[in-house]
Amino acid sequence: MPIAPVRIRAYTLTTALGHGCASHTAALMQQRCGLRLSTRDELPVPAWIGEIPALDDVRLPPALTNFDCRNNRLAELALHGDGFFDAVNAARHQYGATRVGLFLGTSTSGVRHTEDRYRDHFERGTAGLAADLRFDSTHAYRSIADYCRQRLELHGPASVISTACSSGAKTFAAAHRALTAGLCDAAIVGGVDTLCITTLLGFHALGLLSPQPCTPWGLHRAGISIGEGAAFALLERGADRGDLALLGYGESSDAYHITTPHPDGAGAALAMRAALSSAGLAPAEIDYINLHGTGTPANDLSEDRAVFTVFGRDIAASATKGGTGHTLGAAGAVEAIVALLCIRDSLLPGTVNTVTLDPALTIKPLQISHTNQPLARVLSNSFGFAGNNCALIVGRV
Repeated sequence: MPIAPVRIRAYTLTTALGHGCASHTAALMQQRCGLRLSTRDELPVPAWIGEIPALDDVRLPPALTNFDCRNNRLAELALHGDGFFDAVNAARHQYGATRVGLFLGTSTSGVRHTEDRYRDHFERGTAGLAADLRFDSTHAYRSIADYCRQRLELHGPASVISTACSSGAKTFAAAHRALTAGLCDAAIVGGVDTLCITTLLGFHALGLLSPQPCTPWGLHRAGISIGEGAAFALLERGADRGDLALLGYGESSDAYHITTPHPDGAGAALAMRAALSSAGLAPAEIDYINLHGTGTPANDLSEDRAVFTVFGRDIAASATKGGTGHTLGAAGAVEAIVALLCIRDSLLPGTVNTVTLDPALTIKPLQISHTNQPLARVLSNSFGFAGNNCALIVGRV
């Protein structure tokens, strides 16, 4: 049975492509790559990353300095993009602080802060860890929600979702359920994730870290390029005709393997079908798919089979991680906002970095960006480790 659409009142994102929606639309139109070769000494291999240099200069409000870490700095920066902070203030005054929910996704949280503290202790001989480690307010998953809740002066329901690379997308589904159940009248959703050496070395150990900028669906694709990013959206009940809205969502779990997706994309196909069903749409009514498109051989093959199973071979699709990098726990939220930009700005983005498509894959992603392409409904895929899958459909009511 179709769900009731919820209005997307405001949205913003910050990645290696820039701060705010306008910079991202321009980058997608220009097919710009935000990845740079990492200069971190700890990495034993070359790796291209999507880093946000401006975070070094971000300062948290004096009353919240106990939360100071790279992840919360990124949240602070992103919250002030595209008038989002003011939109939340307006919603808080309209509905009341207890009636605005907060649902955020992350994968690494503040791991980098902990890494730095241990490095200071063992390599530079600083005494002890306790004073500056501040695990609860930096490293713990709760940190990002606690920081944003206090920063935005909210007292409604709040939670953090960490299901690997589907985290940011699943916040939209969680918020819709809370809104439908009457737990809140408006909800902030999104994801925040930042670079840390633990994640980079972990993907290297799995053989999934590309030595070149990632090439989703590419013939010689060699793995992912990790980026950092944040994205937020403000949802509320009562969508009117013409509003941008969350139209549907679908979730599934492969339970196939801890790091490898089902080879035929069974769980991914299930999530996409569930999203279509919840939106009351047929596959032919989707104008464009933002592919999860990580650039690993197994992931792209699995997603290709899943998309073909549900939509056939002629669906317009592309992957945008060649521009932003894979922002992990934020990726689902980042790419949901990209989907909104595609609708708002009549844009079909190309698949950056990918020159030669893999002929073994059936879906042929767009390689060149196209503008002035009216889009009504866009599906965005997010698939995480252990088969945590989520597909979102956004569009005009």
